Amino acid sequence: MSTKKRILFIANEMSPYLELTEFAEIVNKLAVLSNDNNMEVRCIMPKFGVINERRHRLHEVVRLSGINVSIDNDDYPLVIKVASLPNARLQVYFLDNEDFFKRKSIFADDKEKWFEDNGLRTVLFCKGALETVKKFGWPPDIIHCSGWMTGLIPMYIKTAYKKEPVFAHSKIVFTIGENTFKDKLGADFMKLMAINDNVTPKDQEVYKDNNNTAMFHGGATYADAITFGAEKVDKKLADEFSKVKGKKVLKYDAESDLTDYLQLYADLAK
Repeated sequence: MSTKKRILFIANEMSPYLELTEFAEIVNKLAVLSNDNNMEVRCIMPKFGVINERRHRLHEVVRLSGINVSIDNDDYPLVIKVASLPNARLQVYFLDNEDFFKRKSIFADDKEKWFEDNGLRTVLFCKGALETVKKFGWPPDIIHCSGWMTGLIPMYIKTAYKKEPVFAHSKIVFTIGENTFKDKLGADFMKLMAINDNVTPKDQEVYKDNNNTAMFHGGATYADAITFGAEKVDKKLADEFSKVKGKKVLKYDAESDLTDYLQLYADLAK
């Protein structure tokens, strides 16, 4: 039996597939560095329509087909695709859906109008990522979430998925990044995120502002460790999470060789 520690990166951006902020490149480097340091690595991100399938050699994973994600009494099918990260022997899995991820712009249309269904798209990605891991049958020791769109995942693992054996020993790292939008995720976002009875109104309270800062706040609140992925983050978040009792914190360091992340993963996985 393998004794390698398993690390799962869940991100809404990752170089070379999608680069929205500087942290996209760091996710790539962390995945490769973890792989080079004898960890089993897998990555999950959305298959946004701007990602070129032919260039990056994506193909459907037939054995993972048939995942339907239930949200507010509606079912949404997911197609799971995979690519090998260039110059590394590790796989990146992409969650695709005809209605929500194939559009040729990411969070706003070509006139920069915010998509009204971004809240639903966020819940679909977060729940879909966790359902995909269940279908893997691959229990991660560490789950590193980055990007505001992953902000529900730490809460879900501690609530909606708390009895799932695949996540029983998972420790969660959440990266607070720079704010990239000023819009709201919709009046129905709180209702949509309550994906089962284990997600209570109290659990959702931290997300009530339905905005970029709230997503980072929620993810950091439920994570076991927090990192800062940009020099300029929301000041209130920086003040609150720079020192948190009982949680390991990595501050932003532009000159870091990222080995401090490896130490963080090792400490959490003990």
